[in-house]
Amino acid sequence: MTFVAPSIDYLRLAPFLIILGAACLGILVEAFVPRKPRFITQIIVAVLAPLAAIGVTVWQWGSVGQGLADPHASASGKVVSGTVLIDGPTQGFWIILLAFGLISVILFAERHVHSGATAFTPMAAAIPGSTLETEAADAGRAHSEVFPLALFSLSGMMLFVAADDLLVLFVALEILSLPLYVLSGLARHRRMVSGEAALKYFLLGAAASAIFLFGVTMLFGYSGGFGYEAVAAAVQSPTQSDSLMLAGLGLLAVGLLFKMGAVPFHSWVPDVYQGAPTPVTAFMSVCTKVAAVAGFLRLFYVCLGGMRWTWQPLVAGVAILTMVVGAIIAINQSDVKRVLAYSSVAHAGFVLVPFVGAYTVQTGLKTWQMSSVGSIMFYLAAYGFATVGAFALVTLVRSQGREVTALSAWSGIGRRHPWMGVTMLIFLLSLAGIPLTGGFVGKLVAFIAAWEGGYWWLTLVAVALSLVAVFIYFRVIQVMFFREPTAETGTVETPGAATWIVVVVCLVGTLGLGLVPGPVTEVLNQVSAFLMAAGF
Repeated sequence: MTFVAPSIDYLRLAPFLIILGAACLGILVEAFVPRKPRFITQIIVAVLAPLAAIGVTVWQWGSVGQGLADPHASASGKVVSGTVLIDGPTQGFWIILLAFGLISVILFAERHVHSGATAFTPMAAAIPGSTLETEAADAGRAHSEVFPLALFSLSGMMLFVAADDLLVLFVALEILSLPLYVLSGLARHRRMVSGEAALKYFLLGAAASAIFLFGVTMLFGYSGGFGYEAVAAAVQSPTQSDSLMLAGLGLLAVGLLFKMGAVPFHSWVPDVYQGAPTPVTAFMSVCTKVAAVAGFLRLFYVCLGGMRWTWQPLVAGVAILTMVVGAIIAINQSDVKRVLAYSSVAHAGFVLVPFVGAYTVQTGLKTWQMSSVGSIMFYLAAYGFATVGAFALVTLVRSQGREVTALSAWSGIGRRHPWMGVTMLIFLLSLAGIPLTGGFVGKLVAFIAAWEGGYWWLTLVAVALSLVAVFIYFRVIQVMFFREPTAETGTVETPGAATWIVVVVCLVGTLGLGLVPGPVTEVLNQVSAFLMAAGF
C-alpha cells in the first residue's frame, strides 16, 4: 500500500497555525521561563498571536483569497487533502473569533488594583481553603497557563469553523472543549462552585461529544465517506434508506446545539457561567457560540442542505423553545451572571431565526442565503461586544475584595458610580435590541433575512419574544438606577488598564455597529458569498 502525503497549503492555514503555535509556545514559556517574568511573557504571546492572525487573515482576503468580489476564490480553498476549507465565511468567522479571543485574553490579564490578584486561583491543585492555597496566594502567584489554554481553545474554534470533514469537525470540537473544562474550574474565589461548574461542564460535554460522534458514524454509514461533499452527494442521490441519515442528522444537531447553549441542551449554561472565572465566562459566552453557530451553518447548509425540508421545522422548533426558555427563566434570576447566562440562551434562539429562513425561497436562493450568513455574522459580532463588555464590568463590582454577582449587590450602583451605570446601560440596551445600538441592527438584519426567506411567522414570534426579553435587561437597569444603595451594595473597583481596554473597545463596537452599520454589513454580505461557491 502506497502512502500518499496530504497536500497542505500552509499559507492559507497561517492564521490557524499562528494561534496553535502560540499556544505551544505558551507551554514552553510555562516550563522554562522563571516565575517572575512568566506572567507578562504569557500576556505578550497571547496578545500578539491573535493580532498577527487577524493581520494575516485580512491580508489573505485581498491576496490569497483573490479579493472579496471573486465568487470562485473558494473553489481552490480546500487544504489538508480537502478536509479543511478556507473560504469567505471561514475568514469572516475567523476575524470575529480572533477579535473576541483577543479582548478576552486581555481581560484574563487584569490584576485587580486593590488586591493585585487575577481572577484565577493561585494554585488549582490545592484543596480549596487549604494552607497550601493560602501560601500560594500570599506569595502572589498567578495562573499563567490560562493563556495557552485559551489559545488552544481558540485554535480548536478556528478549525471547527473551517472543517469540511466530519472527523476533523469532531477533533476540532474536542480541541476547543477540553481547555474550557479546565478554565472553568480555576476561579480564585468560590472554588467549590467553580469546581462543580467544571465537572458538570465536563460530564455533559463528554456526553454531547459522544452523541456527536455517534452521529458521525451514522452519516458515514449512509454516505460511505466523512467529507462534506460525500455526504451531500449521498443526500442528493440516495442509494439506501434515509434512516441512517436522519439518525445522524439528529445526533449531530444535539452535539452542536449543546455547544450553542440551545434548549433543551442548555442546562450547563447558567451553572458554568456562574461558577467559572468571569473572564472565562466572557470568553466562552461569545467565542464558543460563534464557533458552534459557524460549524452549524456549514454542516447544515453545505453538507445536509439537500434535507432542508426535514431539518428546517426541527430547528425552527428549537429556536422558539430556546427563545421562550431563555427569556422567561431569566426574569426570576437573582444573580447577574445567571441573568446574562439565560440571556445567552435566548440569543442562541434569536440567531437560529435567520438560519432557518435561509433555504426557503427557491427564487433568488443564493441571494438570501448570502444575506442570512452575513446577518448571522453581524448579529454575533453585536452580541459579542455587548456580552464581553457586560462581563468585564461584572468583574469590577466587589465586596471585601471579592467579586459579588448577586443582583442585590448591584442596588444603586448606577447612582454611586454613574460611569459604570451608563456603560452597563448601553450594553444591556444592545442585548435588548434597543435602537442606536449594535444589538438593534443585529436583530433587524437577522429578522429581515428570516422574513424574506419565507419564515414570516417565525419572525413574528421572535419579535414578540424580543419584547418579552427586554424585561430581563430593564430589571437590571431598574436595580442599578432606581433602587437605593443598601448595606449589601458592592463597591466598584477602579479598572486596571486591561479592563479599561476591553470596556472601551466593546463600547465603541456596540455604538459603532448601531450608528454606522453600513460598511460592516456590506463586507459581511460579500464574505458570505463564498459559502455558496464552496457548497454548490
